[in-house]
Amino acid sequence: MSSYPLIIQGGMGIAVSSYHLAKAVSMAGQLGVVSGTAIDAVMAMRLHYGDILGNVRRSLNNFPVKEIGQQMIDKFYNTNNKIKQMFKFTMPSLNMSQEKENEIVTANFSEIFLAKEGHKGIVGINFLEKIQFPNLAGIYGALLAGIDYIIMGAGIPKEIPAVIEKLTRHEKVEYTCNVENAKEPKKMVFDPSRFGLSNLKLKCPKFLAIISSNILAATLMKKSPVSPDGFIIEGHQAGGHNAPPRVSGVFNENGEPLYGEKDIVDLEKLKELNVPFWLAGSYGTKEGLKKALAAGAAGIQAGTVFAFTKEAGFTDDIKQKVISSDSINIKTDPLASPTGFPFKVADIAGSLSDNEIYNKRQRVCNLGYLRTAYEKDDGSIGYRCAAEPVEMYVKKGGREENTRGRKCLCNALMAAAGFPLTCKSGEEEKPLITMGDDYKSVISRPYGYSAEDVVKEITGM
Repeated sequence: MSSYPLIIQGGMGIAVSSYHLAKAVSMAGQLGVVSGTAIDAVMAMRLHYGDILGNVRRSLNNFPVKEIGQQMIDKFYNTNNKIKQMFKFTMPSLNMSQEKENEIVTANFSEIFLAKEGHKGIVGINFLEKIQFPNLAGIYGALLAGIDYIIMGAGIPKEIPAVIEKLTRHEKVEYTCNVENAKEPKKMVFDPSRFGLSNLKLKCPKFLAIISSNILAATLMKKSPVSPDGFIIEGHQAGGHNAPPRVSGVFNENGEPLYGEKDIVDLEKLKELNVPFWLAGSYGTKEGLKKALAAGAAGIQAGTVFAFTKEAGFTDDIKQKVISSDSINIKTDPLASPTGFPFKVADIAGSLSDNEIYNKRQRVCNLGYLRTAYEKDDGSIGYRCAAEPVEMYVKKGGREENTRGRKCLCNALMAAAGFPLTCKSGEEEKPLITMGDDYKSVISRPYGYSAEDVVKEITGM
């Protein structure tokens, strides 16, 4: 019997792949995965909304440095959960304060602690290489909670496996960050020694890179100081961010980027690397698993079919709208994401997929996860986001055409998970829903279906 999971549940952010979902999948015998995207904001909002069941506070009370866990409770916990005013939040940056690092470390610890609590199953966490600033502190927090798998996509994470190994030994680490106009490489530094936990033995989790090309797989195996333990091959049919097509600038009649033969991974070549791999992007069915295994994969990654289970983090209103739909229009939008990567957008009433709602929204950047760092003329570091107010972006040296059609994914995805911030107008931020092309596997189900139901159906067990 293989030691690898047949099913990896997708790490869908923000907080769609919550600890509730990861725990349910893990208890069903597969790899449950939490999203590490904006998890510090999620922890803060859960506390701000009153932490009704006390789960977040319980996890923070188990943080190895008691006073730091308590600091998070003192800072964010709101006993009057009816008060949900504009949320004050410090953005992640290249040179973060220790206080901000503490938020990220504790938030990742909290999420993994809760996902692993009360069972012996395996749990993973998904990070995005595109969102670099929180990654070092986030990895350390996950390690402190005993994470089993670390998964990363949306970039080339060649430094991450070595970073993980060093952090398991509580060693100081560096990480090359993307800084536009930089005259020399910029390094982010994280030193865990200040936590005073060097006597705490940490296990080294397996690292899986999400890729969409043979070239990237070969590069990571040959040029990374420490090679990945495996790959998730994610096709453009998957929800969320998709890798850009190899041939750029070609679109269909709906304005979607066109993918072709060059975007298909050659699995026979991939097998030559002699590492396990999982197939993702419309494989979340019993037939999809059989197809993947027949192709030599260790299994599949499935996201959309888990995203609308009772345990997932989408709001109940969103789940009901999706499941009750006869059909859903899903567009691979080349402009929506400030990252420049194509992003799957589901056309759902009341969301930012509605152009009228999008055009009425006042642009703001108050969470900042998708900001791009750039070096100013004086050598200092600035930050800009193509979804922020246009005049601010242009003032910072950005090109106005880069702002067209961009959506604030940070706020929209927080709202989709039930944590809407308040706009300047006084209204709550509207959500944006992403899902893969295999949405029919969701709308055919009864509302309230469980992650365990999905696992049993796919595995036939």
